[in-house]
Amino acid sequence: PVTAGSIVVPYGHVIGNEKWRGSEIAQRLQGKVRLIFEDGLGLVDFHLSNKICILYISEADLVSGDEFKRRLVRFRNASSLGGIVIVEKTQLSDQYFLAVQKLVVLELGMVLLPVANQGEASQLITQLVSFCVREQSKDQNSNPFIRKQCSQLAEPSLFRTVQQIPGVGKTKALLLLQHFGSIHRLCNASVEELELVVGQTVAQQIYTF
Repeated sequence: PVTAGSIVVPYGHVIGNEKWRGSEIAQRLQGKVRLIFEDGLGLVDFHLSNKICILYISEADLVSGDEFKRRLVRFRNASSLGGIVIVEKTQLSDQYFLAVQKLVVLELGMVLLPVANQGEASQLITQLVSFCVREQSKDQNSNPFIRKQCSQLAEPSLFRTVQQIPGVGKTKALLLLQHFGSIHRLCNASVEELELVVGQTVAQQIYTF
């Protein structure tokens, strides 16, 4: 079952699928975020907020067949959540990566972030959670008429374009698109607005670019 959307994520928490209890990724998240495990999350591995969740594809998933592809398609068809797909890109799984990238980004229109291992994934999740906390606190007094759409984040060409800016990698591109919602708003942002998302140095690089 796809239960995405019916989960309410407490402020600043991550809700993890029970199957990740005791894993390296869970151990590394402990102490950095407030992690709660729940059964019945369906296709989702981690909920970061009420709008954003993570589907994790391990090296073993990639090597063992197409089951993960069916999971992604079922998620996309049944959920309105912003799904971020984290993929373990290792020496062993590298040969499968291009096909996964094509499916996730071009066919399903979701954001894909490669990691080398679960340790790197836990760092990425920690960064995304702190971003979600900032967004949720702003969301309470934001204008509902200019609220950003999650679907815009997933626009593959937009995501690639933002990554061309000096100093901006995948994570910062994702944060910038989540914050500003469009290239137009990003281009018109002041240094101060950019600093809130990516810090002083990168903000100046983006502004100059």
